[in-house]
Amino acid sequence: MADAVPAPETEPENVVADPAQEAIDDANDLRGFHFKRLMRKRLTWILTAVWVVVAAGVTGALIGPAIGGAVAVVALLLALLVVFVIADSKAEEAFFEIYAQQRGMQLSGKGPIPGATPLLRKGDDRYVERMLRGPLADGVDGSLALYTYEDETTDSEGNRQTNYYRYTIGMCEIPECASKVPELYAQRKFGLKALERFEDAFRGKKERVKLESAALDDRYEIFAKEGQDAVWLRQLFSPTFIVWMTDSAPKKFAFELVDGTLCCYVNGHKESAEQLDTMREATAAVSRRLREESLE
Repeated sequence: MADAVPAPETEPENVVADPAQEAIDDANDLRGFHFKRLMRKRLTWILTAVWVVVAAGVTGALIGPAIGGAVAVVALLLALLVVFVIADSKAEEAFFEIYAQQRGMQLSGKGPIPGATPLLRKGDDRYVERMLRGPLADGVDGSLALYTYEDETTDSEGNRQTNYYRYTIGMCEIPECASKVPELYAQRKFGLKALERFEDAFRGKKERVKLESAALDDRYEIFAKEGQDAVWLRQLFSPTFIVWMTDSAPKKFAFELVDGTLCCYVNGHKESAEQLDTMREATAAVSRRLREESLE
């Protein structure tokens, strides 16, 4: 087994310079790079050899040589799977580092997030798994994050289960619009149209905003705080903004605005450059429109 151990690698542990020079679409583009690098390490092969020998030796001694040989094969495959999982994790981390560097953003890891909007207050626990801060577009700064909230449930037998809800969110501060529109929610349409009146009766201090656009009405439910200036809202949802929301916004896109904090979101953690760029641009587009109308 010792003869199969390759020579020590000479490349530094954290080299990502070569892949960083290329167009990286997502973490998968870096997975092979990190897997090959791990497989060139002397330590990888030493640990693999020890694991295989111990697993096969113990099994062979207790059951028999034939079974020991089969276990050796399985142990080797499991070791390679572990290396692959480690490479996948390193690839994802490197992708976000490169993405942040190329777009002039600052990357941070898992941490809490202020409950500025209803989505960010949901669940028994909530946090971001990755946060990117910096320019979302020319003249628009904010943040992009992989957000998760958890709900714990208990069944009739006392068994606990945790459900995870994942979103990709874009956030901006727009203090100019806080006095104009304290609360505004554009949610994806779901449920039956015939039940809207019944549902609205339980929404508390929120009013449904109805606009003269069938396409918008088919895709979104829009709500504002009671007493909001209806004329101002109609001006905000200009024909061009409505066309953008119905034709150009990301799939299942929605946003919440509370006291000048804008939170745009889509379901799931987006982990490709194209998807992240789309969310950055969408958040910037909503932010610009709100700021533009607030300053008029």
